[in-house]
Amino acid sequence: MRKFSFTKMNGAGNDFIILDEEKNPGLSLDSALIQKLCDRRFGIGADGLMTIADAKDSDFRMTYYNSDGSTGSLCGNGSRCALMYFYTNRQNRNKSLRFDSLDKHYKGDILNSMDVRFYLSNPECLKLKFMIKAAGQLIKASFINTGSPHIVINISDVLIDEKNLSGYWSDLASFPVFRLGKEIRMHEDFQPEGANVNFYSLKDGKIFIRTFERGVEDETFACGTGAAATAIVSSILDDLKTPATLVTKAGKILTVDFMRTDERIENVTLSGPAETNFNGTITI
Repeated sequence: MRKFSFTKMNGAGNDFIILDEEKNPGLSLDSALIQKLCDRRFGIGADGLMTIADAKDSDFRMTYYNSDGSTGSLCGNGSRCALMYFYTNRQNRNKSLRFDSLDKHYKGDILNSMDVRFYLSNPECLKLKFMIKAAGQLIKASFINTGSPHIVINISDVLIDEKNLSGYWSDLASFPVFRLGKEIRMHEDFQPEGANVNFYSLKDGKIFIRTFERGVEDETFACGTGAAATAIVSSILDDLKTPATLVTKAGKILTVDFMRTDERIENVTLSGPAETNFNGTITI
C-alpha cells in the first residue's frame, strides 16, 4: 500500500496530476503506477502526471509523463500548471520562475491569480504543405516540433467524403478528430514515435483547435505545444497576425505570441489559465 499526496490541475481543460517530492519523500514511479493514477475510472484521472522536485540551478525541476506512462516530450499546458503550482505552494513570491525539464532550461511568468505565460524553445523541423494519405484521400498537412512533434491540418483541406471532390469540412465541432487523428498519429511517415495531430479552423481572426495527443491516445480538451504549432503554421499559411488567439475544445482561450522573420520563428510564448481543481490523497 502506498499513499500519495497530490494536486489536480488543468491548463485550459488539459488536466494533470502533480506529485510534489517535498510532500512525497522517496517518491518512486513506474509506468504501471502512472497509468493507474491517470485512469479516469480506477484512479484520479488525468491527461498526464508531473513531478515537482528541487533543482540546483533553477527554482524547480519538472518531469512530465503522459497518461500511458511514456515521457520524453514537452507539455506546454503542463509546464504552465507546474509554474502556477510552484508559485502557489512553495511559498515563492517571485513571479518570474525558471525550471528544468528534459535536460533543458525553461522559464515562465505568473501573470495573475489565473494566468501563466510559458516561454518555449525555438521550434524545429518546420515543413509546410506536404500531402499525407489518410481517410482514403490526400490531405494537405504541415509539421513542426514545438517541444513535441505536431502535424497541423486545416479542416478546410479535408474532404467530407473522399468520393465527393467538391465537399470540404467547415464545422470543427462535428469533425472526426478521433478517427482521423488516430490514423495520422501512427502514420508510417512519422514512425517510430508518431506525432500529435491538430485540426483547426479560422473564424473572426481566431483559431479554433482540436488535438489528438499521442501518449494519451485520444483527443484532449487542449494542447499547449499543439496550440503553439498551429498558431505558427497558420501565421505563415493564413497570414494570421500575432499574438494569436486560440479557442480550445474546452472553450478556454490560449494566446500564442512569437517573432517571425520569413520562416524563422523565435521567442515563442504560450499564455492562458492554469487552475487548481482540488488537492487530495490516494492510496494505491
